[in-house]
Amino acid sequence: MSIDRNGLDRMLDRLGQSQLAAIIHLLEVMTDPIGCSLASAPVDEAPITPAAALNSAHAAIQRGEGIPHEEILREFGLASR
Repeated sequence: MSIDRNGLDRMLDRLGQSQLAAIIHLLEVMTDPIGCSLASAPVDEAPITPAAALNSAHAAIQRGEGIPHEEILREFGLASR
């Protein structure tokens, strides 16, 4: 695939501000996926331990925030017929 930078420039010129913002974000993620996600990630006061992560997950399930296994299977087209 050859890269036509002039054609790319013409396409970018036709985009609106919100579309350009989406393209810029995509390019940022593609060129620095870790830095991009870390920049917007919330900062925790202390690192989470494996036990704390399990406790948090169990509490979320008890609150009904989990996703049933069958729903995940359906989402990926793996549900038993």
